Amino acid sequence: MTEDLKTSIRGEILQVKDLPTLPHVLEKVTKLIENPDTSSEAIAKVISTDQVLSAKVLKMVNSPIYGFPGRISSIQHALVLLGFNVIRGIIISTSVFDMMVQAMKGLWEHSLGCATACNIIARRAGFEDPEEYAVAGLLHDLGKVVTAAQLPELHKQITDNVEAKQLSYYQSEKDILGFGHDRINAWLGKHWGLPPNIREAMSRHHAPQLAEFYKPMSCVVHVADFLVRLFEFGNSGDDQTAYLRPEALIELNFKMTDLDKVMDEMAEQLLEVSDLTF
Repeated sequence: MTEDLKTSIRGEILQVKDLPTLPHVLEKVTKLIENPDTSSEAIAKVISTDQVLSAKVLKMVNSPIYGFPGRISSIQHALVLLGFNVIRGIIISTSVFDMMVQAMKGLWEHSLGCATACNIIARRAGFEDPEEYAVAGLLHDLGKVVTAAQLPELHKQITDNVEAKQLSYYQSEKDILGFGHDRINAWLGKHWGLPPNIREAMSRHHAPQLAEFYKPMSCVVHVADFLVRLFEFGNSGDDQTAYLRPEALIELNFKMTDLDKVMDEMAEQLLEVSDLTF
């Protein structure tokens, strides 16, 4: 595929008018964050002005994914416990929920499963802020949603190609678009001003060995994605077995027995998150 065609597809994907619109609240809050003197109370106040959004955020933070089920009663409490990066990721994912559900059957469940697995893996690996890893898992397939919304004809070609050639969705994207949803994630992350660790994990989850600055987060999302597909929880666009990169396990200092333990925890938690809708 020529670079010109890639550039034109990129332009179509990033046409702001059709991208999932993020709530105005997020813009206001992002501006507030730029001032180091802003309190969590001030940020919570702005988010709370959007009642529907506040309800969605509270529903999400009290899900088993984040490890505080049923204990977070206010937006301010959520901000203090989880930090703004996590809340921003949750706002983005719940904002595109409807679009995700329409774009690909099972993708929302797959994303929830991946977020759950990321939290478990990050905790087992001893990383701080496992909730941020969970957000990277929640957002790792957003590029697929955007292709489906912006370029439905090409999206259909990708899914038809998956069926016809028994390919992974990722390989089919490369066949049809010349690049995969990981590249779209990188553009999106920049466009939406996501923090660099979450952005890199979103754009490197298929090739975590290439991550430059936040390799552990990219490896966590890679392993989580693999395990959720193994569980066949949700659907990420194909039914192929994913490849687990050994570099990811080495980076996390994981043995196969660690994966067994992660899967045991996942088995318990996935049932609880499977009915999380908005």
